[in-house]
This record gives sequence, structure tokens and C-alpha cells, in this order.
Amino acid sequence: MAEKVLMTALSPTMEEGTIVSWNKKEGDKVASGDLLCEVETDKATMDYEATQEGTLLAIIRGEGSSSRVGDTIAILGDEGEDVSDLVTEAAAEGPKASAAAPGVSEPTPGAEASAEGAPARPVGAATPGGAGAAPATSSAPAGEVRSSPLARRIAAERGIDIAQVTGTGPGGRVVKADVEGFVPSAGGAAAPTTGGYAPAMAPGQNVTVPVTGKRAVIARRLAESKFSAPHYYLKNSVKMDAAMGARKQLNAELPEKVGFNAFLIKFAAEALKRHPQVNASWQGDHILEFGSVDVGLAVDLGNGLITPIVRNCGNKGIVAIDRELKELIRKAGDGKLQPEEYTGATFTISNLGSFGIEEFTAIINPPGSAILAVGEIAKTVVVNDDDEIDVAQVMKMTLSCDHRVIDRATGGRFLNELKRIVENPVRVLF
Repeated sequence: MAEKVLMTALSPTMEEGTIVSWNKKEGDKVASGDLLCEVETDKATMDYEATQEGTLLAIIRGEGSSSRVGDTIAILGDEGEDVSDLVTEAAAEGPKASAAAPGVSEPTPGAEASAEGAPARPVGAATPGGAGAAPATSSAPAGEVRSSPLARRIAAERGIDIAQVTGTGPGGRVVKADVEGFVPSAGGAAAPTTGGYAPAMAPGQNVTVPVTGKRAVIARRLAESKFSAPHYYLKNSVKMDAAMGARKQLNAELPEKVGFNAFLIKFAAEALKRHPQVNASWQGDHILEFGSVDVGLAVDLGNGLITPIVRNCGNKGIVAIDRELKELIRKAGDGKLQPEEYTGATFTISNLGSFGIEEFTAIINPPGSAILAVGEIAKTVVVNDDDEIDVAQVMKMTLSCDHRVIDRATGGRFLNELKRIVENPVRVLF
């Protein structure tokens, strides 16, 4: 008997997903556990594994089309079974029309599958990470622009001639990020930009940007955090000469350089171990102090942020933290982070230093109760312990705290401890 295949929530915050590619075509046999399709969620590109068995009788949502959680994306049943009634029902489920006609799969010449990953970098990092997730080839006919189905759909919606867009995907293939960052030049040729969720616009032209997917989730979650958690902010300035010297000494002995963010994570983890009240979460009728220090780092994907998490940082060295962090950032750029790799941070760090930002405040990332915002490291005139004028490398830190969990004195003690560790890294040893 035929049954519907429904879009399921592939991440904790997913409300709708976009079909990136179908790994099965109509008429194929499907077994439980088979990879049915790839779905772009609000956070990453995920594999959709079949939980039913049968023959794929109809694909309702073609490649590049969006579907809300609970909507029908395909129909499985016995070979030759009449499913016209189910196809009609599925087509009427919502306004999210398929890129292909109901019941007909979109042509997929060659291996026309691509997860639309955007460049990923820690917020403030100068060098982008990996690009698209699932490198694929396109067997486009001569004269036809090599592009993904999702890129073609977005270009059509925005009235963009996709032939003018410069592709950055495998083999020059035009992907989603290329279309979203496209700026028409005066001569009509492509003028690509670097990231940003909003499409570029010509001078004097208004553009309506739909709030969907990742941007919608970011907006909702941050609004919930800001309006439900009573934020307050603590700021201090930290001399970075000792920390920068320690990093230089360590990197002189290693084949692969350790990034500055790994040092920040380790220093924060050590301070959290000594002040567990900050490594905690508001649970309504109780406060939960976490047994593990799981630090998230805000990473820029070009069209939104994601927070890959290094688990159990209190029991890891800086080199191990750096190695794990780099792998997580690579996966974020490829759109392959799993939900358990970006949800549940007990503490978060956001670094805008390489953008030249001196200081800023950040919104708390639940379930944690604090987030640390760090600015650039800049040479600053200071007065030393001997009351002499000196020049030091100084960084400003701002700690956002949830007052329901962290009293001001508690937050102050934690930030002061973190300052002492950063200014004297040997403190991590005792």
C-alpha cells in the first residue's frame, strides 16, 4: 500500500528544508536506511535516510524546492500502484510549489547534486574556510550555464540572468552563494561579492529579501534570548603581550600553527572550571551547572552564523582544541556539521577582532548563560606597575550575562579570573 514520505526535522531548529538533490529516481527500489535525498536545513546540508520500504512512485518536491516539516516530499508503494489521489493531496498541502511538476521528478543529468555550502570562518577571521559540501559534476549541454537547481531557482525569482553570474563551485559551477552575492555591474557583467544573506542590488533599486531558513531561525532564537533573558554586560581591557608570546613560542615548535581562538577557548575553559556558576543554564524551576565545559565559537557562513562546539575543553590542551576546532570549521563550510556539533554550548565566544572592532556586545546563545565578545588586539599606551608610560598590546572583552543565573559579582569574579589567566598564561597550570 502506498504511503507518503514526509519531510522530517533533521536539526533541532528546522522548520523547513530545501531539497538539494535526489539520490533515488522514480521507479527505484528503496530500502529502509537508504539515502533518499539531501536536504539543506537552517544550519547545514543533511542526508535524508528512508525509514520506509518500497518503490519510489512519485517525487513531489523536486530539487531546489522547499518543504515544511510534515509536508509530503515523495510517495513510496508497490510497483505499478496508482497514487494519483495521494499526489493530488500532496500538491495541495501548501504554497511551497515544487520545482518539478507534482509526481514527476526533475531531470538530473549526470550527478547534478550539490550541497550549497557557503564559505565558513570564525567571526572576525580573515580567511574563509571550505566551500560547497558535495562536489558534483554537471553535464550541462554546450552553451548552458553550469549551475545547481537551487541557484537557478533563486536567480529566476530575483530576475537575475544566471549567465552573468561567476560560479565558484566545482568546475566553475554557479551555486546558491554566487547568486545571492551577485551585483550587476554597469556593463551588465557579473560583479561577485563575498557573502551576506541579502542579495546585492543595483543603485537606486529596492530589494525585498525573504526571511527564510537560517536567517529566520537566527532572528527567532536571538529575539527569544534577548527578550527572555535579562542581559547585563561587564567589560575590561586585557594586556595580551604574554598570551601572544606564549602562542609564538608554541607555534615555533609545531608543524601546524595554532590559531588564537584555541587559546581563547582554553583560557575561558580554565576560568569556567574555577567559576562553575557561569557554566550554567536557567531551567525555570532550577539552575543547571554543567559538568562539562563545552565552548562554542561563532562562525560566519556568509549568509548567517553557526556555532560549532568543542566539547570538554576543560580537559583538553590547546593543540587538541585547535585541531578539533579547525575540523569543525571545515565541516561548517562544507555544510556538513551534525546537530550535536553545533547545539548545546555551555559557553560561547564571538571574536570580531580581525574586522577592526574594538569592542561590542553579543546576545547570549542558549542554553548557556554567558557569551564573551572580544575585539581587536591593538597597541595601546598604558601605565605600567612602576607608574611609567608604556606601550602594550591590549584587547577589550565584554561578557554578556543572564542575570537569572549569574549575579553581577559572580560575573565580575569570572571575568577578572579570565583576565588574570590571559595576562599570565602560566595560571592554567595551577
